[in-house]
Amino acid sequence: MTTFRIHEMAKPYIDYDMIRIHTELPDFPELRTRLLFAFLGSSGTNADNREVYALATSLVQMGLDTHDMVPITNVAKEKAEARSRQLKVLAGDYFSSRFYQLLAQAGQIEMIRLLSQAVCEVNRMKMNFYNLVKQLKMTAEEYLLQSTSIRSQLFLSFTRGMEGLGQKLWPDILISFTRCELISNELARLDSLQNIRGSWAYWHIMQAGTREDKKILQAEESDLSRTKAILHKYNISSQLYHMLDTQVKSLWEQIRQLDSEKFGEELFKIVEPFASYLNRQKVLLEELQGDLR
Repeated sequence: MTTFRIHEMAKPYIDYDMIRIHTELPDFPELRTRLLFAFLGSSGTNADNREVYALATSLVQMGLDTHDMVPITNVAKEKAEARSRQLKVLAGDYFSSRFYQLLAQAGQIEMIRLLSQAVCEVNRMKMNFYNLVKQLKMTAEEYLLQSTSIRSQLFLSFTRGMEGLGQKLWPDILISFTRCELISNELARLDSLQNIRGSWAYWHIMQAGTREDKKILQAEESDLSRTKAILHKYNISSQLYHMLDTQVKSLWEQIRQLDSEKFGEELFKIVEPFASYLNRQKVLLEELQGDLR
């Protein structure tokens, strides 16, 4: 049984024609689910429980992430937008509810309690997050810290069920891993200049930028060429690449502390996409610099 199997097991719960045709869903939290599955295995959790824990947690995460995609305003200009919004609300509720059924059928009542508590904590964190955003008190580092905590909270529910060094290292490795995932997503957001508001880049410039640059980013109608120039001016992509490189190296070191070579190799494979991404970007940068010479 591989961790990729969890995604396949989740498809009957998330793959519906009505949703696929009329709205979009967030990405499946595959890498965090793989990480959880690996740590549970290292702690001696049997295969059946590992599967149901990973599947249930991934569905709750999908539910929370789907609700995050619902527009804040309830005013839809077109029928298609209204349908998309309604489907996101219903889909998020549906995904979140299925974990109760899965864990109850498996007799895992304690895990229902722990995950339910985690959902409450995630919602509390989000309220604090949104308050900072609304008051324009968010900083780039606070954005990274809070976003990482929100993404990690459900998976931290399993800490007490782990054993030995794995239990000790799980929270730190999960946080480092989630931070890598988040920074990678922030880099991807740079490809869509219309998706900058609310990003790490946005809060960095709101914190360190000039009044004029802030005004441009806050405008209702974004000027893509000016936005691109501002991102270049503040070396946003370079800063994010450096942050990701530093975080990946830190994660390597944390994994090396594990006392099982086999388990360490399994984790290295999960982290590999981040390292590969950095290597690809390094090659592209070197090629670009060569063209400019």
